[in-house]
Amino acid sequence: MKFSLVVQNIKCGGCAKTISTKLSELENIKEVLVNVNSGTISFESKNVESTQRLRDSLKALGYPTADAKNGLGDKAKSFLSCDSGRIMQE
Repeated sequence: MKFSLVVQNIKCGGCAKTISTKLSELENIKEVLVNVNSGTISFESKNVESTQRLRDSLKALGYPTADAKNGLGDKAKSFLSCDSGRIMQE
């Protein structure tokens, strides 16, 4: 099944690279696409449990979904994830 989520703290291609790389590693998740301009992530998931793991992974990376709390810790994590993604792009 195809899903789409609105995610907070996506700022650039580095963020998108980190998100797509990390989420593509999850079991039963594929075709992860990140749209920086709209702050959305689309993906295919085989079941609800996989989708919840994806949401948890996003939060751990500092990119909580739009309906989740976006605390200072999440914002700090997203900056680190962003930098990491920029390095992977080079």
